[in-house]
Amino acid sequence: MAEARIDKWLWAARIFKTRTIAAEACKKGRISINGAQAKPARMIKAGDTIQVRKPPVTYSFKVLQAIEKRVGAKQVPEVMENVTTPDQYELLEMNRISGFIDRARGTGRPTKKDRRDLDDFFTPEYLDDLEFDFDDEDEDV
Repeated sequence: MAEARIDKWLWAARIFKTRTIAAEACKKGRISINGAQAKPARMIKAGDTIQVRKPPVTYSFKVLQAIEKRVGAKQVPEVMENVTTPDQYELLEMNRISGFIDRARGTGRPTKKDRRDLDDFFTPEYLDDLEFDFDDEDEDV
C-alpha cells in the first residue's frame, strides 16, 4: 500500500499553496490525522481522515490516494474526498456575513460606520432643532 508524507500530500492535493505552508501548519498543530496531531514527516495512507484547521473552520478530508506529486485541480476528487460537516461551512458563512472576522470590537482603527456613530453621538441634538435668522439688514429700533 502506498504511503506519503502529510506535508507533501497536503500540497499535492492542493489544500495548501506551498509545501512550506503545509509543514508550518503541521508544526503549529493545525493538522491531525484520525484525531491525532501530525508532524510534517508523518506518513498517511488511503482511508485516513485528515482534519485541517484554518480558523474559523476545521476542514475534514478522506484520503483516497496517497500521492506526493502535485496533481491538476481536475484530478483532486480522485485523490481526496471532502467530508467537512455542514455546520463548519455554516460557521464560515456566518463570519463572512458579520464582516470583520479577526477584529475585536473597539480595537484598531474605527470603521466608517464607527466614525458615523461617533459623529452622531458627539453632535448635540439641540443644535439641529434651533433655527436662527440672521438678517444682514439693520432693523430700526
